Amino acid sequence: MSKKAIIITSIGVVVGAIAGYAYYFYVGCASGTCAITSKPINSTLYGSLMGGLLFNLFVKEKK
Repeated sequence: MSKKAIIITSIGVVVGAIAGYAYYFYVGCASGTCAITSKPINSTLYGSLMGGLLFNLFVKEKK
């Protein structure tokens, strides 16, 4: 992995973590039975994983 790919993926992880926590804070789960949104750590980790995967799609590999 190149340095540029690591930077882009890291930005995706940070953006995803912020989005995951924002989803927990603003939407959340009223009953507490939701697997992802019942705790802030779960939604933050899930968001960071999804953000990293999404931003990793924009990395161009050399052939």
